[in-house]
Amino acid sequence: MSRYGLIAGNGRFPVLALETARKLGHEVVAIAIQEEASAEVEALAARCYWVSLGQLARLIEILKEEGITEVVMAGQVKHAKLFSGIVPDWRLIKLLASLPQRNTDALIGGIAGVLESEGIHLSDSTALLKPLVARQGPLSKRKPTRDELSDAEYGRRVANALAGFDVGQSVAVCEGACVALEAMEGTDAMLRRAAGLANGRPLRLVKVGRRRAHLLFDVPVVGLGTVPVMVETGTTILAVDAGRTLLLDREEMIRQADAAGIAIVGYPPED
Repeated sequence: MSRYGLIAGNGRFPVLALETARKLGHEVVAIAIQEEASAEVEALAARCYWVSLGQLARLIEILKEEGITEVVMAGQVKHAKLFSGIVPDWRLIKLLASLPQRNTDALIGGIAGVLESEGIHLSDSTALLKPLVARQGPLSKRKPTRDELSDAEYGRRVANALAGFDVGQSVAVCEGACVALEAMEGTDAMLRRAAGLANGRPLRLVKVGRRRAHLLFDVPVVGLGTVPVMVETGTTILAVDAGRTLLLDREEMIRQADAAGIAIVGYPPED
């Protein structure tokens, strides 16, 4: 049996990670973000501690008290909260003062460095959910059309060019034009904004990961809620990075996509 710490944000990701860990016989101690995590986390973890955003010293204290040397981050913390909702403790104030940039990569990367200095290794976010990582090639019954593939490939060029700037992970393309870029509003809000610009023409959704050598945090995640929004906005294809994107509730999500005639494709990620 392995022991992990899990820093839980919002959404289905931490819940599924804990369910999978339990099935595999792993003991997981959850540190749940009060402003983000679901109460379900508490019921699924071996033990659960609740901390507020900004309590870095308390996070380290909990992990040391529990004897945890390996921890994963699972679930989202909204970008707006990261930069307007934090009341930092002394440990985080010290870290923030050392950061060359105030973006998500720098902040969470800095936290990872602090944890490593305390003997706590931050593992890939997908460590407990490998079966849900998207594979390469068509994932749905319906194969993409030539026009969809053309738009998806164009969208991937745009999205990968933006990936290093720590904005959003997704773009919406319509007939060879990029009509919307994801920022702090999230994918669903971006698609609805794009639909208003597309005037009834079909959209293509492209989601990529950051061009990193690791999957420690900010892993692209697609869940059940994405499919109804794609239907609502006339989005006909979802293109994701294979090996780097989590499809939460994968089987049910693909079933819903098949029922709606939506194509899902996994592309080899760019380095």
